[in-house]
Amino acid sequence: MSHKIPYRVEHNPAYASLVLDVPANETVMVEASAMAAMDTCLKMKAKMKGGLMKGVGRMLGGESLFINEFTAEGKNGELYISPGVPGDVQHYYVSSKCGLMVQSSGFVACSPQVQIDTKFQGFKGFFSGESLFLLKATGDGDFWFSSYGAIIEIPIAGDYVVDTGYIVAFEDTLKYSVENIGGLSFKSLKTGIFGGEGFVCRFSGEGRLWIQSHNLSPLINFLNPFRPTKSD
Repeated sequence: MSHKIPYRVEHNPAYASLVLDVPANETVMVEASAMAAMDTCLKMKAKMKGGLMKGVGRMLGGESLFINEFTAEGKNGELYISPGVPGDVQHYYVSSKCGLMVQSSGFVACSPQVQIDTKFQGFKGFFSGESLFLLKATGDGDFWFSSYGAIIEIPIAGDYVVDTGYIVAFEDTLKYSVENIGGLSFKSLKTGIFGGEGFVCRFSGEGRLWIQSHNLSPLINFLNPFRPTKSD
């Protein structure tokens, strides 16, 4: 059964917003606080997506434990969604044949037929200085994810290496391991910790990979000295 939701992406690739035309009496799951505008026929309620938050203090980019559920009551409703970081938005149709692995901050929206779960909780401070999560999307339905900067799709057949700070999503048909640039391998450590300086992810197999054109970490490092501090 198809669960495709009509959509369009506007203002990409720098400041993309996602516009969904939610069919009458249908529901869509959206990143908390990402709704920008909507028709009045859309009714919203916050809910916890099953299996995501057991023992987890942060989720979906670190702002909320909840996903907002929007239902179009009686007629089609238009929903404007704005990701938190300026960049692009990509659609992927999840099916029983292939699931999707996504950095947690990249989640934007999905149809309720898609199951989302946490693949791995990172070691705090091990790579990037904070706990990050890799989400796994399975089931049968629409899924949208976002990036910092433009999204570039790379078909992989064999081996491929990407700096961890640029990874947005990849199909679960790909195998992966994290290693540092000097060659020290973490083959048994499928971490899902992206953004760690000096680390790359080595992919193998066949499937699609999506990377972002910019890395958020250098921007954060640049802005860090300008943060207001308390004087003694």
